[in-house]
Amino acid sequence: MMEVKITRQEVRHVALLARLELSEEEEERMTGQLNGILEYMDKLNELETKDIEPTTHATHLQNVFRPDLVENSLDRSDSLANAPGTDGVNFVVPRVI
Repeated sequence: MMEVKITRQEVRHVALLARLELSEEEEERMTGQLNGILEYMDKLNELETKDIEPTTHATHLQNVFRPDLVENSLDRSDSLANAPGTDGVNFVVPRVI
């Protein structure tokens, strides 16, 4: 049987702080799941990481954004050409409120 890392009372307290309403069944399930996660963290803590360099990303990819260039805008008549509704200047959409 696994060691209890978090109690049902602690799960109930965290749920209260997070403004979550959990049923008895959900509290029990969450307690089991959180205990499993914390038990796995103990396993990870057993690993020797003294010579491992800290990383911020799993891969060494560079930013792939394109350069920000100033270009001409789409012509208004072209942008409104396929609009379902227009007044010649703006898109016309149904009122929401």
